[in-house]
Amino acid sequence: MNGVSTAYEESGRTRQKQRTRNDLITATRDLITRGGSAPTVEEAAAAASVSRTTAYRYFRSQHELLAAAHPEIELSSLLPADLGDDPEVRIEAAVRGFLAMVLDTEPQQRTMLRLSLEADAATRERLPLRQGRAIGWFSEALDPVADRLGNDGVRRLAVAVRATCGIESLVWLTDVAGLTREQAVDQMVWSSVALVRRGVELIE
Repeated sequence: MNGVSTAYEESGRTRQKQRTRNDLITATRDLITRGGSAPTVEEAAAAASVSRTTAYRYFRSQHELLAAAHPEIELSSLLPADLGDDPEVRIEAAVRGFLAMVLDTEPQQRTMLRLSLEADAATRERLPLRQGRAIGWFSEALDPVADRLGNDGVRRLAVAVRATCGIESLVWLTDVAGLTREQAVDQMVWSSVALVRRGVELIE
């Protein structure tokens, strides 16, 4: 996030300020994991033993705080080495890896999904769920058919796969359809592989 909070953190005693910021983020993640409503800046400050005034110097709003608490994933690939060129095998590996991360951070993912639904258009564009990292991972899994699908075709298929899996689908499959998380993962993987199989069939 840019703005006053970032400028404050970059001026003087930066190490101590980074520790305070990290304490606020850690406290926020702990509060989210415990369940209930998304924590406010004031609640995170209390949990981190930081004053309200200080907390607001780092995060001007609940949106900023929750976006910062969303897990950052720096992986450039979800594919094991030497996986081969079968696009169905590759997409299954990528989707399972992606869903493992979603399940591992499910409370934060659900909070960010709710925040995304409640945010205005300008704020929504800056939220982590809109960063599209999964599209890159799924596109990599489809590299073996890129010469036949083209770049636009690969992206279109990767977007279609992303539409079948993630926190949004997990919420519907578990909360509405009543599946267990294991069943939900299997369903999302099945749907993703089916999409890729159909996509490849159309170009053969």
